[in-house]
Amino acid sequence: MEDLDGYVAMLSDPEVVRFIGGETGGEKEATSSIERMLSHWERHGIGLFTVVRKDDERMIGRTGFLLWDPERWVNALREDLDGALETEIGWTFARAFWNHGYATEAATACRDAALGELGKTRLVSLIAQGNTPSVRVAEKIGESLEREDIPGPFKRRVDLYSLGNRPAR
Repeated sequence: MEDLDGYVAMLSDPEVVRFIGGETGGEKEATSSIERMLSHWERHGIGLFTVVRKDDERMIGRTGFLLWDPERWVNALREDLDGALETEIGWTFARAFWNHGYATEAATACRDAALGELGKTRLVSLIAQGNTPSVRVAEKIGESLEREDIPGPFKRRVDLYSLGNRPAR
């Protein structure tokens, strides 16, 4: 919760939330978001990290892992999920920190941890159509387009980028 002010600033920017649901929020919504992120960590042992810039200790965004039900495409931030889940690397950064390489650096660190110490063999990123900067980050970490327009409770078209083998279903 010590990062609440940074989350309020980031999640109240319409450009930041444009591709992640589109709705801005204030302190109440940011608090709820942090609580969901903490709950994800407690339940699954992985989750989203707050990204803090080293030189000034400023909160600049978040990146890390979300678990998804690959049939309904709902995530473990919103529902209690069990079973065979897809592991997403996701990222959201405050607008002042776009185009500085922070998302790529953070996503690369998450990819390396997932494929190394976490023992994952497949990673995905769900990216809203038109979010070209996020597509570039996904491609830089080795992901490629696997499937367009995945079904789910999304407000706009979302495409699936992946790294690793697609599981047999």
